[in-house]
Formats: sequence, structure tokens, C-alpha cells
Amino acid sequence: MAVPAQPGKADVDPLLTGSLRRLVVAGTDADLAAVLVRLLRRDRLDVELAYIPADHRSAAARIWGLPHGAAAVELAREGAARPAPLVRDDGGGVLVGRGEVRGPAGPMHGEAYCDGSLALRGATRRLVVTPWPDAEPSPGGIDRPTPPGVAVRASRWGALPDGRHDPVPPSAAAGRGSAVGRAVQLGCLPATVIHDGVQHPRPITRWAWYRHTADWLLVRG
Repeated sequence: MAVPAQPGKADVDPLLTGSLRRLVVAGTDADLAAVLVRLLRRDRLDVELAYIPADHRSAAARIWGLPHGAAAVELAREGAARPAPLVRDDGGGVLVGRGEVRGPAGPMHGEAYCDGSLALRGATRRLVVTPWPDAEPSPGGIDRPTPPGVAVRASRWGALPDGRHDPVPPSAAAGRGSAVGRAVQLGCLPATVIHDGVQHPRPITRWAWYRHTADWLLVRG
């Protein structure tokens, strides 16, 4: 069934019947996020989501290790769904791929924390946040603390986080770092937020991304 780009309530909700097991989203990261928002708001996180990226620029595909083209179609049909960290934001949305904060005309200036770790103090050209996939379960089902789910990196060129824990020293006057945790909180001079390729309509001075209490089901294996 064809729906508009970044489908909304009227497009997605009629599909969420009680017997629905899996939805396949063919499009952009923003399209995938829009569908996931509706599953969250309708309390239908039991529905599996498969993703066929529109092109090779998809940050979500890179983060979650998803293929493109014919391989993505095959995975959507035959692959198994596994829980994935559901990352929400201050604007009422979700993040499936890349979230970015930048200055309106040059570097942004602010301070960002990932849980208790300082990821930015001062200026950076890009602050990038992504979901961080959980590690595979340990053999034997050994219990472990709830995994983090969100990664952040402040850098000159806007590289994606790579999972390294390299925070800024708390006593530093300025610095750029990286971390993984359950939430990223930012306070800054007026800046622009872009989440999954969509620019927030207004400048922000505070923003947060955080792991939701429940996961979503992504077809990725």
C-alpha cells in the first residue's frame, strides 16, 4: 500500500489492525521514524518493522546493519525481528538513525551530557546522536544491567558515534568528546536540530534524546 512520505496518523493508524504482525517501510529514515511514532502512540510496539532504505545514504541502515536493494527486500520478507532501543526526543518524535545539532551559521556553542559524562563544553561544528544497538545476549542467559541505547559524539566533521567512551574532563574549560548512555541532554545558544534528515521548525536552546522504557521490533536478522 502506497502512503505519503513521512506518513501521519490518517495514513498509518488504519493499518494497525489487531492481526497485523509486520509492516514494511520502503523509503527514507524519516519515513521509518514517522511509522514508528504511530506504533508508539497507538501502543502497538508489538508490530514488527522491516525497512527497505531508499538509497545508500541511510544512517539507520548503517547503524542497524541493514542491507540495501534486493537484499533488503529479502530481509523484509524472511528476516527475524529483534528488540531495538527506542530513542525518543524532546519534540515528541523518535530517532531511528542520525540526530544532529548545528549552529545557525557556523559552530554551535553549548554543553552536552550523556548520563553523567560530559560530551561537549564550548563550541563544535556538529553534535551527533544515534541509537546504539544492544549487545547480543551473553551465552547462558546471564543477567546484566539494562544496556544504554544512545550514543553521542561532538566533532568537527559530524562523524557518527562509534561507541567509544571518551568524555571531556569535568574540569576542562572546553572540549569535544563522545559517550554511550541512556540519555543525552544539551543546553546551548540557539541552534538547529535535524533528526533523521528533518529539520526541527524552530531554533532550540535545550534538547534531549533518551531511551524509552520499551523497545521496538526491527527486522534485522
